[in-house]
Amino acid sequence: MKLYNLKDHNEQVSFAQAVTQGLGKNQGLFFPHDLPEFSLTEIDEMLKLDFVTRSAKILSAFIGDEIPQEILEERVRAAFAFPAPVANVESDVGCLELFHGPTLAFKDFGGRFMAQMLTHIAGDKPVTILTATSGDTGAAVAHAFYGLPNVKVVILYPRGKISPLQEKLFCTLGGNIETVAIDGDFDACQALVKQAFDDEELKVALGLNSANSINISRLLAQICYYFEAVAQLPQEARNQLVVSVPSGNFGDLTAGLLAKSLGLPVKRFIAATNVNDTVPRFLHDGQWSPKATQATLSNAMDVSQPNNWPRVEELFRRKIWQLKELGYAAVDDETTQQTMRELKNWATPRSRTLP
Repeated sequence: MKLYNLKDHNEQVSFAQAVTQGLGKNQGLFFPHDLPEFSLTEIDEMLKLDFVTRSAKILSAFIGDEIPQEILEERVRAAFAFPAPVANVESDVGCLELFHGPTLAFKDFGGRFMAQMLTHIAGDKPVTILTATSGDTGAAVAHAFYGLPNVKVVILYPRGKISPLQEKLFCTLGGNIETVAIDGDFDACQALVKQAFDDEELKVALGLNSANSINISRLLAQICYYFEAVAQLPQEARNQLVVSVPSGNFGDLTAGLLAKSLGLPVKRFIAATNVNDTVPRFLHDGQWSPKATQATLSNAMDVSQPNNWPRVEELFRRKIWQLKELGYAAVDDETTQQTMRELKNWATPRSRTLP
């Protein structure tokens, strides 16, 4: 697999290099040089496979022979050790449940796959994972890497701006997990991570890496559960599928769009944010104008400068798609609370509605 730096297309790296580096020069994101695509027949056959086998096939299409198929499937099986069921909300509305992992977050998929890839690639070489979190990422990354040899994890998070449960999930582990509360918002934490990655001496000395969705291994892993969602739908429901994606740093939406580029039958995606609506406003008027981040009930989405947006734009450019095809919506706390009240009657005993 070859990837290039979105800020310097001359910098090209392998999958292993992209996983271990995290970011390219000038904090550039890595993006696949080749975008694989499956035929409709291949998609239909893949949707008949079990989650792990299908996911290994999807990931192999990107990674190629850098990781042998049998090893890749073994690592995927270790990472995706929990289901991703689709629950019916209404006759024509479903909800993909991504809370069945150890930290109840969709990021368990990407975090655990990255841990599997990094330990396979790095071997005995010491690695320091430096990551910023607005809530979900910290817990998912901490649990994915907890206790792994030769790996140290440092997590920056905004003091007082994540839920008590999220804080306990990653601040109480100890061992190779260190946490730092920052007096600021998530964007301030993310800026510190970027500053560290700008220091070449520091990067080399610490073997610095990031487990945010900027890391290509996390992003690729998230493609897989979009296929799992479609696989659970009846054939007649697949033709007019619209997927709304709660978005903060936009890694999840990027993964969904990559799934579509592979050939997954999705008619349209909706970029759904809270009041930190940089992307919806941009899609509406064409002006990229981030505002100060506002704290909301959906704190994991409190991001005003989403890192993954350049990947979205690059994918649309490469596929000759139009950004106007991307739906958008911004939801305030009042609407969030009202929707939670409405969903309370729908929720099953094993589920819990969170903002």
